[in-house]
Amino acid sequence: MSAKPQKNRASRRVLAAAAGLATVGALAAAMPAGAHDRGHGHGHGHHKPARTVDVQLLSFNDLHGNLEPPAGSAGTVTETQSDGTTKAIPAGGVEYLASSLRTAREGHPYSITAAGGDMVGASPLLSGLFHDEPTIEALNKLDLDVTSVGNHEFDEGATELARLQNGGCHPVEGCYEKGKKFKGADFPYLAANVTNEKTGRPILKPYTVWKKNGVKIGFIGVTLEGTPDIVTANGVKGLKFHDEIETINKYAKELDRQGVKSIVALIHEGGQPASTSYNYDCDSSGPGDGISGPITDIAKGITPKVDALVTGHTHQAYVCTIPDPAGNPRMVTSASSFGKLYTDTTLTYDRRTKDIVRTSVKSASAQNPQSVNHIVTRDQPKADDMTALIARWNALAAPIANRPQGYISADINGRGSAAYEKPLGDLIADAQLEGLAPADKGGAVLALMNPGGIRADLVHKASGSEGDGVVTYGESFTVQPFTNMMNVVDLTGAQLITALQQQVSGSNEAGPKILQISKGLTYTLDMTKSGAARVVTDTIKLNGEAIDPAKTYRVAMNEFLAGGGDGFAALGQGTNKLVGPSDLDVFNAYLAAHSSAAAPLAPPAADRITVIQ
Repeated sequence: MSAKPQKNRASRRVLAAAAGLATVGALAAAMPAGAHDRGHGHGHGHHKPARTVDVQLLSFNDLHGNLEPPAGSAGTVTETQSDGTTKAIPAGGVEYLASSLRTAREGHPYSITAAGGDMVGASPLLSGLFHDEPTIEALNKLDLDVTSVGNHEFDEGATELARLQNGGCHPVEGCYEKGKKFKGADFPYLAANVTNEKTGRPILKPYTVWKKNGVKIGFIGVTLEGTPDIVTANGVKGLKFHDEIETINKYAKELDRQGVKSIVALIHEGGQPASTSYNYDCDSSGPGDGISGPITDIAKGITPKVDALVTGHTHQAYVCTIPDPAGNPRMVTSASSFGKLYTDTTLTYDRRTKDIVRTSVKSASAQNPQSVNHIVTRDQPKADDMTALIARWNALAAPIANRPQGYISADINGRGSAAYEKPLGDLIADAQLEGLAPADKGGAVLALMNPGGIRADLVHKASGSEGDGVVTYGESFTVQPFTNMMNVVDLTGAQLITALQQQVSGSNEAGPKILQISKGLTYTLDMTKSGAARVVTDTIKLNGEAIDPAKTYRVAMNEFLAGGGDGFAALGQGTNKLVGPSDLDVFNAYLAAHSSAAAPLAPPAADRITVIQ
């Protein structure tokens, strides 16, 4: 296996990585489940090293290609003040993330930077327009050592993921800059629980081992087992996703047999802390405190051989202690999303046992916390190399990104809204209904939009020179970056009712996924009840008339929902399918038709779903 050259790191790293594999099959065949060695620097001098050494672990997750500072509420972090009030602090942007990480590394001869997946995918136009090559380039400059895959790494399929790892120009669009070939990631993507259906082998490295001066720390990377439920069918075609606990335990044993006793798991699955403040004390004993969600059971089932868990997916901020199966304290961390935070964790490595000396995680307010989240503030100097990178790619994107699409009179919140029904969700659903209602376009009578597909807010304040209230193509792309094709299908009233019930039952009962609905569709959601009973069926009406279970309705939705994604199996039962334009094209057409500089769009009232709590 040939070694992949390191860019500008001759004295800092040793990397053994597979290179030049273009397909999943070739990648799986050429990548044995072996270790992957990385380290920072080389030892000098002749003094006897101390028995223990502190290793700094810097980590973040869910960057989603946000190279520029995220706008609106998506670009703020909530901080609890000493008097108990909260404050929103602007954060994020790769220029600041680079500065933060470089400053944090100062004085730490043993420092590793790791990530918990979703580095790319659902990205703003600056990265998404170029199939996330700009983000991989930025992560290389950040000196990222390793990341797990996340579900969004599969948005364009495993072959494209292999290209991001190994390099090469896009198979359709080619190279974006004359004379420059995309070189791929300097760091390994780990996908221990993702295997090729035919070969049964991991499609990428399952783990890597970081080494320096005799210190060895293994990293195992997994994505959530439920990735196929939240990615289009084409994105996961030919792949199998396995149980997170079983997979991590399997490879922890393998690392242990190789003499690697210190292990960190990078898991693209997370939890929900009791507070949204980044400096919340997750280990406080007050009523209702702590963390819930899938990561709690996963953490409790992972072998004690694993010393710390870096997690993601839920876009939350937490530093928690969840005991391992032996009852020992173990750190579980997550650093929000979009590069707004990073976690600084101290791993005390015992040279004699080759293991991490574990102690309880002290709260973020302690004088010397073992693990703590830090804000990537925007009042620090920008990293010049990142500024240059952004400017270079912006110049390529500008002819498309700066085109005006429409006008708004105020912020229209989507991702930044905590409500079940989001103003931007209503706007998108209305756009889809209008675009697919004509008989020759599908004859839709209602439209449904998945909340997870709304990736940002529409912000009134200008992001560049376009002027306040102007929605540019780049901004609308950031809201809907997947470019899903619109579908119109036949659904019975009974299937439609079942789909609404699936928002709050089955796989969505613990974490409801409330569909955004077009005008004319109304109903009551009673969250004091449980499961499917939360949807009050006799209140479901279309244009004032009760939904008839026996009647057939033409329903517009994106291809992800039409495939049964997000646990909406009933939507996957649609028949008589017509494929329309992309969701982004439909959205932009609506903005153009319904707004002008003199008559901008106002935020929708978001009053279609009556919520009882």
